[in-house]
Amino acid sequence: MSLKAYPEEWAQHAALRGAARRWQRRRQLTPAQGAAIEATYPLEYYRPEWWARVALLVVGSLGVLSASVVLGMLTDFKLDIGVGAAIMLAGTLTVLELNISGSKHKHYRSGLDNALLYCALLCGAVLLVRLVGERALGSVANPLLWRWLLPMLGLLLAALLRYADPVVAAASFGAALALLANVLLQFSAGRLLLPFAGMLAAGTLLLALRVVPQRADFFYYRAAYLTLRTLGLAILYLAGNYLVVREGNAALQGGYGPSAEIPFAALFWVFTAALPLVYVWLGLRRYDRLLLWLGVLALAFAIYTVRTYHSVLPPAAAATLAGSLLTALALGVLRYLRLPRHGLTAQADDEVRPLVNLESFVQLETAHVPAAPVPGFEFGGGSSGGGGAEGRF
Repeated sequence: MSLKAYPEEWAQHAALRGAARRWQRRRQLTPAQGAAIEATYPLEYYRPEWWARVALLVVGSLGVLSASVVLGMLTDFKLDIGVGAAIMLAGTLTVLELNISGSKHKHYRSGLDNALLYCALLCGAVLLVRLVGERALGSVANPLLWRWLLPMLGLLLAALLRYADPVVAAASFGAALALLANVLLQFSAGRLLLPFAGMLAAGTLLLALRVVPQRADFFYYRAAYLTLRTLGLAILYLAGNYLVVREGNAALQGGYGPSAEIPFAALFWVFTAALPLVYVWLGLRRYDRLLLWLGVLALAFAIYTVRTYHSVLPPAAAATLAGSLLTALALGVLRYLRLPRHGLTAQADDEVRPLVNLESFVQLETAHVPAAPVPGFEFGGGSSGGGGAEGRF
């Protein structure tokens, strides 16, 4: 059995057809070329519109809940909860695999398979609680929590490798961070080291993700990759933000009054102010939208952090002044970038110059060979689907 639940060409074909549609909107492809590309890369799975996917997600979840109630009724609600969770886990995974590989409707993130996957993981979580004992649950400082977190992390990683689901990717990263915090908080210096450990974990994740766009199966893991990269960049900043560290430290101490000053406060102030600027600079230098967006958001949160502890103006005056300055800055930048400068432009995405890989892609289409694209395939503004572009915004 293959490690991956879905055929890799499903993700490849969806990505290629999406790129072809964008090129056709920009009149870089003729309608005939677009039709030929769609014929060369067919979609052999079921994936409805987003609203139908949401409906299928809800219906699928309710279906699993109903099945669990029926199971309880059949056993007069005397079945051990762990046994019931194991039965539901096996049944849900079986139905999930049949929906993916079924001969009639092959579901690919249609909402129904997402619901079955999430319900299966929930059943697995309940089963693990039953195996390790309910005493393992509680606050992140519970010395027994790792007994549940460690196998749960393994279960999430196995699901991530097989199904490449972005929600599972986010849950895996969250479980890993919780496990790291749980281990550190067992030591007296744990609270002091926790912010640095969080930054180190996020930085390690970002370094590990650098090799993903070069893999042949990148398209299969692309959604999970973007989710993890976004979370890694966000946690890297938040773990060093002065407000998050100070208030988080107070919460871990169980205090309800005003938070006290933290050790290495000057260092965290440097992180708070410098990291957003680094994100913005790298986003502009590498033409990376994700870095630029997160840099702007982090800069806004840095201003809020400064405002929280060092009030200079009344709130109304500060908001008015900041809004005026940001509006003037935005208008000035838009006016300056009406014409492309330094590889940047204020034009809409559909107005930018042709992509560098368009010619090779058209040659691939005219050859009518449905092969996987080479690593580094451009997606109009992000290298390998969002990892940093070589062109311009």
